[in-house]
Formats: sequence, structure tokens, C-alpha cells
Amino acid sequence: MSKNLKAIQILSKIGKILSKIVWICCIVAAIGCVIGIVSLALGGGDVLKIGGVTIHNIIETEAGDTLNNVYAALAVAFIYSVCDGVVAWFAERYFTNELKAGTPFTVPGAGELLRLGILTAAVPLGGTILAAIVHTVMENILPGIEEMHFAELSSVALGITFIVVSVIFRYGAECLDQKENPYAEN
Repeated sequence: MSKNLKAIQILSKIGKILSKIVWICCIVAAIGCVIGIVSLALGGGDVLKIGGVTIHNIIETEAGDTLNNVYAALAVAFIYSVCDGVVAWFAERYFTNELKAGTPFTVPGAGELLRLGILTAAVPLGGTILAAIVHTVMENILPGIEEMHFAELSSVALGITFIVVSVIFRYGAECLDQKENPYAEN
């Protein structure tokens, strides 16, 4: 194995581990958001008392926030957690398959990276649009919800980068295939 391919494989192992960690964190965050919304809806803001202080008091007095604003923030955080979790799951899958192949220069691997690029650009952007819609609806229904600013452009740039790299990897796979089988039709 060449020094460069070894470096690529090490980076793929790191990518696999980080993707798995992000995926697990997103699952935990999404579940936490759901638990938070449900517990607040069931009176959790007033039920849990510690020394005469409730969660409701802490949110409104100490944090200077409203329960409705917390609902909106939890709903938006849930959407972002699910979207990021989906992308992380596909990234972990890509890195796992790349490590099995032993090289990024395979046609199936390039196809997977292309899909990951599309998902990396589209899913967070779609999630941002959905979060903005949900927040706007909640803002119009519930009082005390503050305006939020939504911007999701970095994932689009990363997705485009993955798409471009997938084309390079596909070309590399075709060159390797041509080198191994010079009489095969393209």
C-alpha cells in the first residue's frame, strides 16, 4: 500500500468514527428535544420543584425566556438533529464501504460519494426551510416566540465539494479499470 493510500485510509477511519459519533449525538439530541417538548406540554415546567423553584420559573425569570419560545427552539433543534443525523449516517456508511474497498477509486464508491454530496447539500438546506416554516407557524400561533435567523450555506458548499470529488474518484476508478483491462470497452 502506498504512503498516500495509507493516509487516505487513515482519514477514512477518522471520518467513519467522527460520522458515527455525530450520528449518535444527533439521535440523543433528537430524543432529548422530544422529551423536552413532551415534558413541558405535560406540565413539566411546573411539576418539577426544587426548593420552591420550578423549571417554568427558571426559564422565565432566570433565563428571561418564555415557555413558548423554548417549545419553538426545541422544535427547530429536533429538525436540525434529524437532518444532521441522516447526513452523518450516510457519511458513516460511505466511509465504511470505502474502507472495505481499500481505495476511494471505485465506481460504486464514487456513486456513494455523489449521493453523500447531494444529501450533504440538500438535507440541511431542506431542514433549514422546514425549521423556518415550523418556527413561523409557531410564531403566529403562540405568543412570546422570538424571531430566529436561519442560514445554512456551509453544507451546500461541502456537498458541492463532495460531488466534484466523486467525479474525480470515478475518473480514477475508470483509469484503474482501463489499466487493468486495456481491451475492455468504455
